[in-house]
Amino acid sequence: MQGQDRHLNRTVALFETFEHEADIGIRGYGGTVEEAFQNAAAALVSVMVNIKRIVPTMERTVTVSAPDMELLLIEWLNAILSLSDIERMVFSSFAVTITGTSLSGIAWGEPFDRIRHEPHVEIKGATYHMLKVAREQGHFVAQCVVDV
Repeated sequence: MQGQDRHLNRTVALFETFEHEADIGIRGYGGTVEEAFQNAAAALVSVMVNIKRIVPTMERTVTVSAPDMELLLIEWLNAILSLSDIERMVFSSFAVTITGTSLSGIAWGEPFDRIRHEPHVEIKGATYHMLKVAREQGHFVAQCVVDV
């Protein structure tokens, strides 16, 4: 997925996935760490379903905390997975506010529809493998490998 990054004033990928042995890596980019977390969540969902088919009509809140930014990413992604499983929803849009190592987020989505959302693979959880939250080449990157 490509998009205009208003902070960098150039076209950059908002998120991507990458192959990793039997699992899948996800990577979110942003002009801020919050945007990188939002886009990492979109990458997560894109592994599970066709994210372009999700209509963001319902809103859910997520609050997590952790000792550092990398672990905060894992908590955020696993909270999205849990919320998706418990509520039987899929999400396509996210807003994140990070204060220190606490995150308040909103996920917008809709109830899961097996036909319309075209399920791909089930994710068991976000892992610590290749875990990174960093500023690189003028933008933030939030990445990890997810267990499928």
